[in-house]
This record gives sequence, C-alpha cells and structure tokens, in this order.
Amino acid sequence: MKPWNPPPDEEATLAALETRLGHLHVRQRLGLERDYEARVHRRGTHRFPLDNWDSFRGLIRGSLRAVGLHRRGQRNALAIELRENEVPLAGLPLAFDGYTILHISDLHLDINGAITAAVQQRIQSLQYDLCVLTGDYRARTVGPVDQALSELGRLRPYLAGPVYGVLGNHDSIRMVPVMEAMGYQMLLNEWVRLDRGDEAIYLSGIDDAHSYQLQDFHRAAHAIPGNAVSILLSHTPEVYRHAAHAMFDLMLCGHTHGGQICLPGGVPVLTDADIPRGFARGAWRYHGLAGYTSAGAGASIVDVRLNCPPEVTLHRLRRPA
Repeated sequence: MKPWNPPPDEEATLAALETRLGHLHVRQRLGLERDYEARVHRRGTHRFPLDNWDSFRGLIRGSLRAVGLHRRGQRNALAIELRENEVPLAGLPLAFDGYTILHISDLHLDINGAITAAVQQRIQSLQYDLCVLTGDYRARTVGPVDQALSELGRLRPYLAGPVYGVLGNHDSIRMVPVMEAMGYQMLLNEWVRLDRGDEAIYLSGIDDAHSYQLQDFHRAAHAIPGNAVSILLSHTPEVYRHAAHAMFDLMLCGHTHGGQICLPGGVPVLTDADIPRGFARGAWRYHGLAGYTSAGAGASIVDVRLNCPPEVTLHRLRRPA
C-alpha cells in the first residue's frame, strides 16, 4: 500500500476551515494525520495499525474460512438491524417529547461496496427528526478517501432532514469540506442549537478522542446554557467521564463495533477502547449521563460479523413520567 498524497488544491479548501475552527486545530489535525501515515509506512514500527495490515486481514479471513464461518460472517455484516432506545431526560422541553434521532456509526463504506445499499435499504422507511453520524466513514486509518466520500454521496439522499456528524479515528479532516458540500454538517468541537417553536436543546460534537485526542470540551460546550438539555456526539465512548462532568445529558458514540466478532451470547473479545465492558454496546449510564454505544452499521478490518449484528438506532427523547 502506497502513501496517499492529497491533491494540491485541497490546501486552499482546508484554509476555509481555519476561519471556523481556528488555525491551530486544523494544522494540528493535519500534522498528526501525516505523522500517523508516516508511522504506518515506516518499516519496523512496533505499533503498526492492524486496520492497515493486509497480512492480518488475510489471516482472519483464512481462519474464518477454515472453520466455515467466513461466508456466514459476510452475510451477517449486511443484515443491519434496527434498534430503538427510549431516553428519559430530566428537563426535556415539552416540544421535544418524542423527538427522534437516527444514529448511524462506523460505516467503513469502502470495505465492501454492498454496505451502502444495505444501509439505504434499512433506513429508507424510517421516520425521525434528526440524523447523527458518529464517525469512521473510511475502512483504513490512512490512505485515499475518494471511495468513502463517493459512498457517502450515494447515501446522503436517503437521509432525511438535517444530518450532523463527527470524525472518527479512521477519518481525515480533508473529508470535511466535501462532506459538508454533500449536506453533512460536521461538528469539530462545536455545538448547534436545535429549535422547536420557542424551545430548544443543544447538540455538540467533539473531534476524535481515540487516536488523535483532539477533543475540546471547553470549546464544544462552554456556550451552552447550564440549564439546557444537551447531547454530545463522540466517536468513542472513552470520554464518558469528561462528558458526564461537562454536564451533558446524553452521549451518542460508536467505535467499538460491539466487538464485531464476538463469543456466543454477544460477548466481545476485543473492543479497542478503555471502557467498562458494559459500555461497549447499547445503553448505559454514568452519574447523570445517559449513554449509547452503537455496534456500528459497517465492519472494520474484515467485512464479517459474528454474534454481533450491525445496527442503526432510533433514539426517542422522553420527558420522565
């Protein structure tokens, strides 16, 4: 795999982001991405990312074929389930009782061309008020972004209304201008106000907190009124303590894939996240923070799933009884 070099005109496009995000954040993200790419392609490195290791990918596929599970795992990876999650939130404005959020995570759209169609089919009949994406649109953690962006373009017409997203550890900040031109509003340590009549809640999103660790809770939340209901989008659940003490009411995240290849009963073998095991998939709570970790709609490293179905999730906000 050869290193990917961005087109020269991208520098001008990214310069527009600096006005919004600040020179430091954009240049820091770009610099860290380049360092990461250089490390991936440096021979003899002791921390080669498994997502980019073709031999490791082949080993997994070969092992699954040997035990007769490869084809089943591929079929499972395209059988996306719909999950529904009722979220009681103290102080939720009456106008937002029943407000529904479609949550999609970890698409890795360029790992298998059939995933986009599977997601389209799963979501096309759903009714919701807002769609959020919690990162990882690309399969590898380095390299070209063109195919992932092309698949995101195919997906966007199937997503109703406003769509907000954050970047994951597989994504590049170079994707942001193109995604926003498609109609995906990215939140990189930013917030927006969601209005219904005279009432409002707030939606905030942080940059990747797993590999790049560029989350900035102060910038993402300091201007949100203290008594307002606020929702945080984070690629990874690993910042659950920070989110709770920043007084967010709900955190939606992904990254773990729920384990993707699990033991019978859905017990994850690996989650690639420093979290309690109960936070690896589904609903959880920490102090006053309600959380939900999506098992993801796509697959990482290999396009298979075992004992851990892919999912999209409808979260319905409710006023407590």
